[in-house]
Amino acid sequence: MAAALPLLLLLLSFLLPPSLAQTGTLIDCGAVAPTTINGREWLPDDGFVTAGTARTLALPVLSPLLSTVRSFPLAGNRGRKFCYETAVNRGSKYMVRTTYFYGWVNGRDAPPPVFDQILDGTHWSVVNTTGDFADGRLTFYEGVFVARGKTMSLCLGANSDTDSDPFISGLEFIPLGDSLYNSTDFENYALGLVARHSFGHSEIVRYPDDPYDRIWEPYGGKDSNPSRNRNVSISGIWNLPPSKVFETDISAAAGRSRQVLELPWPPAPLPFPHQNYSIALYFADDRDPSLQDPRVLDVIINGVTYFRSLSVTQMGSLVFAKVWPLGGSTNITLIPAAGSTTGPLINAGEVFRLLPLGRRTHTGDIIALEELRSGFKNPPQDWSGDPCMPRQYPWTGITCSEGRRIRVVSLNLTSMGLGGSISHRITRLTALTDIWLGNNSLSGSIPDLSSLRLLETLHLEDNNLTGVIPSSLGNIDGLRQLFVQNNNLTGEVPTSIVGKSGLELRTNPGNHFTSGP
Repeated sequence: MAAALPLLLLLLSFLLPPSLAQTGTLIDCGAVAPTTINGREWLPDDGFVTAGTARTLALPVLSPLLSTVRSFPLAGNRGRKFCYETAVNRGSKYMVRTTYFYGWVNGRDAPPPVFDQILDGTHWSVVNTTGDFADGRLTFYEGVFVARGKTMSLCLGANSDTDSDPFISGLEFIPLGDSLYNSTDFENYALGLVARHSFGHSEIVRYPDDPYDRIWEPYGGKDSNPSRNRNVSISGIWNLPPSKVFETDISAAAGRSRQVLELPWPPAPLPFPHQNYSIALYFADDRDPSLQDPRVLDVIINGVTYFRSLSVTQMGSLVFAKVWPLGGSTNITLIPAAGSTTGPLINAGEVFRLLPLGRRTHTGDIIALEELRSGFKNPPQDWSGDPCMPRQYPWTGITCSEGRRIRVVSLNLTSMGLGGSISHRITRLTALTDIWLGNNSLSGSIPDLSSLRLLETLHLEDNNLTGVIPSSLGNIDGLRQLFVQNNNLTGEVPTSIVGKSGLELRTNPGNHFTSGP
């Protein structure tokens, strides 16, 4: 789910000392030069994306980050995805944040588009900034993902609801400490932020107070106690919340019957009913630990007792539910445990939706396609991210298998305006049955494709290929079409091909063979 913040409130939180610049990759989408915003360096995005158009908003904004966007053409590209890629450490955990501010980039008559965002082949969420932009607010999404390769991709996809060009303002990849959110089964899930609040605060808490630059939004109320908890010494909470969130709390008012604290949180109904969520609640007591009346409470979520007799101390306490089915409005109820006369309090909370990880294309096929792309001039603009996943967003010209292993089974880039050459790495696409590269401007030689034992059709006609036809093509048992006419091939047509049973062979006109059909 997205979180939206008032522009002024968010931008005031950017006023940070230059000496405290965080690590990670910060991308200012649409910018043409590096930008330093209060000590943090944001990079232009041209080194991370190969598609789209950089645009400067005409609408005045309060931050350079929001002054530019990159937009991606919808025309002819519905069902396509366009991806940013950045180098990461395989197996490491990252917080990924996307920021969107529409700014009428598609024109005054065009409402903000609705589109998909995808992380490494996993459908993360639908991006809809309509309500936020109407209120003058930016929209951001946060997720926690483990890198499954040496690169990580964030893609925007034009779905059936998209009616104008998708766009993006900012993109961040922030490495997280090993202990953060380590109760999550990252082999099968990622986390999509729904809400993160610092209770009792009136301003955003983020970097440098949070070294990972998580955004803790303010959540006030009639029971909030600003600037109260200053005598805490938090330790041992493996999600490492910033100490600043423990400076305030929301607590039950003194004299209330049983001093019960009921908190509607998250403040908005959960957007995905009957799905699994991960919840973390943070508590700390700022009172003198020598007091004889300890603060002990029961934690109840939507009427279900989740944790009994939680002892809240100056060192802090964490209650978490790594898998909790929820839907609609959620209520947190805190009650003094049996025998405790001290009222409950709460300092902060986070809730994430568990995102089932999408399957990934076979690693060998990904590597082979990347090598093939590097050999082409003018490859399709959407050749980035996962080639096959999600299913509704395959690369242009790519058909993938439906089996247990996601393999690339056909390649059809006929009349795509390709230049360059055919990398020999294409031979690693061992599940290919069809290769259609006709009517382009490809040069160089035809690779030895004999390792493609499943190949049935090979169309290379109407290019600028040179050299000879590899005789090894005759060893592919199932090959039934070989079209190489209108190239600059020389030598003899191999007898293993001329006499091959069941093969439709087209070699002329346009070549310079010394013999053959």
